[in-house]
Amino acid sequence: MTTANIIRLLTLAALWGGTFLLMRVTAGSLGPTLLIGGRVGFAAIFLLLVACYLKRQLTFRRYWSHFMIIGFFNSALPFLLFAYAAQTLTAATLAVLNATAPIWGAIIAAVLTRTALSKQTIAGLGLGIMGVSVLVGLESGFDLSVAMWPIVAGTLAAVSYGIASNYAKHGAQSGDKSAPAISAFDNAHGSMWAATIIVVPLLPFFPANEAITGSMVGAVVALGVLCTGVAYLLYFKLIADVGAAPALSVTFLIPVFGILWGYLFLDESIGWHTVIGSALVIMGTMLVTGFSLRRLYQRKGVSNGH
Repeated sequence: MTTANIIRLLTLAALWGGTFLLMRVTAGSLGPTLLIGGRVGFAAIFLLLVACYLKRQLTFRRYWSHFMIIGFFNSALPFLLFAYAAQTLTAATLAVLNATAPIWGAIIAAVLTRTALSKQTIAGLGLGIMGVSVLVGLESGFDLSVAMWPIVAGTLAAVSYGIASNYAKHGAQSGDKSAPAISAFDNAHGSMWAATIIVVPLLPFFPANEAITGSMVGAVVALGVLCTGVAYLLYFKLIADVGAAPALSVTFLIPVFGILWGYLFLDESIGWHTVIGSALVIMGTMLVTGFSLRRLYQRKGVSNGH
């Protein structure tokens, strides 16, 4: 992995970790629906501008059902669930719950393909559950009677990502075999417009909880353009340059930045439960995905930035 790609990877993790910071500071004021409506709307517009610059035409009508499914399970639903959870949970907790998505993806894949879970996957699942339990069960700032449903919502958001990843890998291939493959960029672009179509009609029913300020608008624009639009472009660039497996390592870096941003900007405490819980989730995810830095660099080789 070149120096440039390492920088892209760290930038991507920082942006996606910052997602939970921005949701944490705006969800209570704007409400989940308005916040996410703005996020997917600004992301869709930004990706449209990029598509125009690249002269890439989106065939939304032809693949509308595909984009709607991806837009619902990979954007609209998990974004709304995390925004709801952000009204109560810390940015660190949200980031760690998000990191369990590959675990749920592996479980869903096993169910869909009727394949027994391997011992390694079961061990990873156990570590992931232990990590979340340590994180939320021993967090001194939580009143579990209040935080229970936000925790459930954050977990379901991760499950939704697992559904989306399995659909993209298996379900999307069960349609028209003669149709050309949809590029990663077009999937992101089309799914953002689909998510916008899903969320925007809900806006009249869920107004903001407080008067909208310039700082709130700025946070939503940053969430849509930087943490969603630019982040997608970085992610696709990484996949193109180094492959999907190395790009997956961003999953393990997001909680680090989520915890860091929460500590720096929201004065969220970093106790031993935060460190141990996060470590358990990350180790569990590594086991489930079979991720290994040693095998990765043996296969890809180490580059010094050429």
